[in-house]
Amino acid sequence: MTAPIALTIAGSDSSGGAGIQADLKTFASLSVYGASVITALTAQNTEGVSGIHQMPAEFVTAQIDAVFSDLDVGAVKIGMVAQPSIIDAIVAGLKRWSPKHVVLDPVMVATSGDRLLAAEAVEALRTKLIPLASVITPNLPEAAALLDEPVAAGEAAVASQGRRLLAMGCKAVLIKGGHGEGAECIDYLIGTSGTIALAAPRIATKNTHGTGCSLSSAIAAELAKGAGMETAVRNAKAWVSAAIAAADRFSVGRGHGPIHHFHKFY
Repeated sequence: MTAPIALTIAGSDSSGGAGIQADLKTFASLSVYGASVITALTAQNTEGVSGIHQMPAEFVTAQIDAVFSDLDVGAVKIGMVAQPSIIDAIVAGLKRWSPKHVVLDPVMVATSGDRLLAAEAVEALRTKLIPLASVITPNLPEAAALLDEPVAAGEAAVASQGRRLLAMGCKAVLIKGGHGEGAECIDYLIGTSGTIALAAPRIATKNTHGTGCSLSSAIAAELAKGAGMETAVRNAKAWVSAAIAAADRFSVGRGHGPIHHFHKFY
C-alpha cells in the first residue's frame, strides 16, 4: 500500500500540542504519512515557552535533503522558522527539490504570547519564503504584522490585507478569523480569482493550543491527497473545527490545552 506523504518543516513542542507533534498527529488523523524536518527545539508546555534551541542551518539542510532524496513528498507544511539562516536553508531546499505544494504558516507568536520568530527574520519571511508558497495561513495579528498595519476589522479590510499579502508572490492567502469576534469564526481565502468567506461556529474553549499548526498541516495533508486548494482548505477547516469542538473531552495541562487531533477515533 502506498500512502500520500506530507512533510512538516517546523519547531518541536515538548508538550506535544503544537509544532511538529501537532503536524504529525494531524497527518495521521487524515490518513497521510508524515515526515519531519525540525528547525528548533522548544521547552514548552500549555502555559508558555521557557526556552528555544535553534537547529544549525546546515542540519536543517541535511534533514531536508534526507527526506526528499528518498520520500515522494506530496506537500510541505512550513511552521516555525525562527531565524534568517534557517529561512535561507529552507528556501534553498525548496528550490532544489521543487515540491508541488507548499503551505506556509507564518508562525510569529505562540498561543501563550511568546515570540517564536526573531524580528530580523520577518523581512526574510516576506521576501524569500512567501513567494514560494502555494498558500500562506496567517491569523489576523500575523497578517497585520507582515504588512506593518493595524489588525483588520471587517471583511473588506481583511480582504484588502489578503490582496496585499498575495502581491508578495504567494498563490493564495488564508487569513484565519480565530482572533476575531462574533458568533462565527470566519476565515477568508484570497486568491487571484477573488475572496471566499469560510464560516464556522465560534467554539467556547480555552483548549486551542496548536490550532494554527494543525489547520495548516491539515491543508497540506489534503493537498498531498490530491485535493484542489479550495477543497483542501474547506476540508481542513471542517476537520480542525471538529478537533476544537472535541478539545474539552480530556484535560491536558493547566493552561491552553491542545485540540483533539484524534476526535474521529476516541
